[in-house]
Amino acid sequence: MKNINWKRKLSSRKFWAAVSGVVISIMIIFGADSGSQEKIAGAITSTGVLVTYILAESGTDKAALNNSEDTEE
Repeated sequence: MKNINWKRKLSSRKFWAAVSGVVISIMIIFGADSGSQEKIAGAITSTGVLVTYILAESGTDKAALNNSEDTEE
């Protein structure tokens, strides 16, 4: 069985679009009004942007740290 690369998955726009689609579909099934659907979709999208930013910055910081360690040797 393949391991899931969660860092890559959580930084994917496609993943967050899929999560949003599933949640909105479930809300429609249970009769949520469109205002609530818009708010939830906005919250999911905002969370996706934040997670992507954090993961991208951590990768940049790690690369910078590795480069500085390489130049010190």
